Amino acid sequence: MALQNIGAANSDDAFYRYKMPKMITKIEGRGNGIKTNIVNMVDIAKALARPASYTTKYFGCELGAQSKFDEKSGTSHVNGAHDTAKLAGLLENFIKKFVQCYGCGNPETEILITKSQMIQLKCAACGFVSDVDMRDKLTTFILKNPPETKKGSKDKKAMRRAEKERLKEGEMADEEQKKIKKEVKKKGSSTVKDGSTKPSTKKKASASDDDHISPTHSQVDEKEDASQEDDDDIQWQTDTSLEAARQRIQEQLSAVTADMVMLSTNEPEKNGKTATKASNGSQNGDSTNYSTLVELKAMLNKGVGAKDLQSHLAALPASAQDKTNALFEALFEGIEKGFGKEVIKKKSYLAAAVSMEEGSQLLLLGAIEAFCMKSTSSALKEVALILKALYDADVLEEENVLQWYQVGTKGINKDSKIWKNAKPFIDWLQSAESESEED
Repeated sequence: MALQNIGAANSDDAFYRYKMPKMITKIEGRGNGIKTNIVNMVDIAKALARPASYTTKYFGCELGAQSKFDEKSGTSHVNGAHDTAKLAGLLENFIKKFVQCYGCGNPETEILITKSQMIQLKCAACGFVSDVDMRDKLTTFILKNPPETKKGSKDKKAMRRAEKERLKEGEMADEEQKKIKKEVKKKGSSTVKDGSTKPSTKKKASASDDDHISPTHSQVDEKEDASQEDDDDIQWQTDTSLEAARQRIQEQLSAVTADMVMLSTNEPEKNGKTATKASNGSQNGDSTNYSTLVELKAMLNKGVGAKDLQSHLAALPASAQDKTNALFEALFEGIEKGFGKEVIKKKSYLAAAVSMEEGSQLLLLGAIEAFCMKSTSSALKEVALILKALYDADVLEEENVLQWYQVGTKGINKDSKIWKNAKPFIDWLQSAESESEED
């Protein structure tokens, strides 16, 4: 069966992973009873992750004809004789309205029905929630026939909760056992101090091999704990008189240590010098970052192309991370709405920066993180859209994005909202990777 990409905008992409079979129609009957049979409607609906009754009903609503889908036989009929091209165009409109994400255009969405009887599409890639136009005739049919909820996700959540509870119970049991052992050891040590139990230390020379039995692990642990407690009970005393102190100083201080003591007086002066150097270095670093930002803004205002900007970036004296941070800030500073769309427009500059050296993708991800941490615009909310756009444009690769996310969630800024907002895209990447491995 011939396959085609889902969505007309992706028809030219040879590596697009979302595909569906081409529509096959067949005209049946004559006269008033003529009908159009969509032969592979079940396969198309399965590829779109939508019930076949939705697409069949949409054809009937748009054509003003009766339509029926038989769930037992899997046949889809629309009254009247209709061309395949016409039905394919209607299917494209259905995909735009009820399948593709309104934010990133990804067809991997899920239909949600709110308490106020509104239909929404939740994207599995960027996490964007799209509001469907309720004026469409198909919305009433969807509300009366809602899609089946996925039971697998609920079962997985229940299993995770049960596993967490089991781990908590195991930790509580371990703590109780530790408390009991401590109490037993304390009682044993108190009996040893009272002299009620005195172990015999003398060994008989004529004892046989059967009399010497190797102690168990518990007995060895009890002996070690008892010896440690005995050492803690011993109070060590030192002679604190002046004569004793002078003797100890003369014994310990050699010629080398005396020189070291003399040199220690010069340490405060050295520390002061190093502190001034560090402050001067930080001021120089801030000044260089600001100067690179000003230069990049001036170049972009002049209309410098991506290739020319790449050569200018290489000539700047700042570090690679500072250059990337300054470039990202110069490109997107002051944008409040539609941040994801702006990233798509200026992706050529980011692609030029990424192609400069190895590891530059992680530098770009670090620049995105730094910009979102500073900015109060919509950049923080649209992190998933930014990552999805750069991933689709082959600016970022899957391995680098996952590495950046894993390091960031365990780093200093692990409590930042950027990781929560980027998680839907990361989950989508991981699920796509697992699907490819299964295939």
